[in-house]
Amino acid sequence: MAKPRVFISSTHYDLRHIRYSLDNFIERLGYEAILSEKGDIAYSFDLPLDESCYREIENIDVFVIIIGGRYGSETSKSQGNSEKLFYDRYESITKKEYEAAVKKDIPVYILIETNVYAEYKTFLKNRSNTAINYAHVDSINIFYFLEEILVKPRNNPIHNFDKFDEIENWLREQWAGLFRELLNRKTQQNQIRTLAAEVAELQEVNKTLKTYLEAVLKSIKPESEELIKDEDKRLSDVTKKRNLEENDWIDFCVNVLKLNLDTVINLIVDAKSFDDYIASLPDAHMQIVSRDTLSNAKSARDEFNNARELLKLPKFTKLPTGLNKPIKHGSAR
Repeated sequence: MAKPRVFISSTHYDLRHIRYSLDNFIERLGYEAILSEKGDIAYSFDLPLDESCYREIENIDVFVIIIGGRYGSETSKSQGNSEKLFYDRYESITKKEYEAAVKKDIPVYILIETNVYAEYKTFLKNRSNTAINYAHVDSINIFYFLEEILVKPRNNPIHNFDKFDEIENWLREQWAGLFRELLNRKTQQNQIRTLAAEVAELQEVNKTLKTYLEAVLKSIKPESEELIKDEDKRLSDVTKKRNLEENDWIDFCVNVLKLNLDTVINLIVDAKSFDDYIASLPDAHMQIVSRDTLSNAKSARDEFNNARELLKLPKFTKLPTGLNKPIKHGSAR
């Protein structure tokens, strides 16, 4: 019988004891733990080692990432010769493994050392202050990585930990809940099929009634044709607004930045570029958070452009500028 395959992603040296304990815990549950140091990954002779890890993620069922104080080695594609300083920006292998799992929509579970998460809170209040010496992390990229994770509207459950028992208890509860949810979904499938058939039938009835009503109205009043067009436009606008409400970037602006939905839509419509959009935000905090998120998270830019596409507007391709200070209103116009 096939076992669920659980990929464990983290830096190795500083978290090796946690990785070992997590491996034993997963195996006791009857699952298969995938760790690079165990030889569980098939490395291809014609690919860099990290590329083989990303490829292996395509064949897993669950992804567990542990974030400690070390950001990790640079990816093979972006690797340079110079030693990285604290504020140097680069992509780590652990981060790319996480992105590969998210791209495949694999269930992700995120474990963060308590001290690291506490310093992330400090970073948020001192983002532009480079004089701070952070005691528990070796790279500013860890904070930007956490920010990219937290901005996601789904598939980002987070748990802080000080000792392994906290990890084991949390994962046991999470996976038990996942199993129960899968059983419930299976039970509901027949009900959903029946409901879908009924909805499809109602849609056909609705189309027929609409056709009859339009024919009757046109035969009675000449101006009814204009009324029909106006109603079609209203329905189209309602559908468009519903789709915009489901957009991840707009959801972030409404629920995290606390902007009004219509305000966000108007800002996106009026903007001529990412910089122009950022400059139009009401306060400096919103500008800084939005600029960092749009600069560092491709998924955020994609969702922003998806919103513009729904509004029948061209996509933005030029990245935001001025990463270290807020844009004043009107400066990008």
